[in-house]
Amino acid sequence: MVVHGLRFFYHTTLKRDQTTFSIPAQRQPSRLPALLSREEIQRLIAQVPNLKHRTMILTTYATGVRLNEVLHLRVQDIDSARMTIRVEQGKGGQDRYTVLSTRLLAALRAYWTVARPRSWLFPSDRTEEPMHPTALQRTYATAKRRAGIQKPGGIHGLRHAFATHLLEAGVDLHTIQRLLGHGHISTTTRYLQLTRHTQMGPGSPLDLLERFAPPQS
Repeated sequence: MVVHGLRFFYHTTLKRDQTTFSIPAQRQPSRLPALLSREEIQRLIAQVPNLKHRTMILTTYATGVRLNEVLHLRVQDIDSARMTIRVEQGKGGQDRYTVLSTRLLAALRAYWTVARPRSWLFPSDRTEEPMHPTALQRTYATAKRRAGIQKPGGIHGLRHAFATHLLEAGVDLHTIQRLLGHGHISTTTRYLQLTRHTQMGPGSPLDLLERFAPPQS
């Protein structure tokens, strides 16, 4: 409100040209996402009874794809020979490949045996078009509630978990950058802040003091 008031005062009341003054934008606070643990991911998946929805949740976590990307996967994008999944025209209009794990491949084959999708991997139940994003978002929220997970955040949290869990497993940042489709490595390095506590060893320099305490006389 203050910024708008100042702009009105200078531009309308004082008739100052907008190019003669500049009001810096308010700095936006930087917030880290609430990270789901591996155990929470397992509990969440167990609370999705619908086969198609459960397979979509598995795919999202196992590949790190965005919501719109998992909705627009095609059957032909699954390459079991190379163990990759092609993400066509992801964010920024870029194609990329992400990893296809053995467990996910088994889940996709079990799903295909029942559903037999023809074009889109996860079509709508009513049409041959991709599923509407609201349906999967609602499924995710319901599964979180049933699993007793109180942490905030939507289905994009599975992408955060994918990146952070890979970092904790020792996968390098540049590989994770390519899998996520980040244009800049700086976007990927934010996940280091989520894994730092697992890499600090004792957790605090205070815990090191006992190692170097002088002997008691």
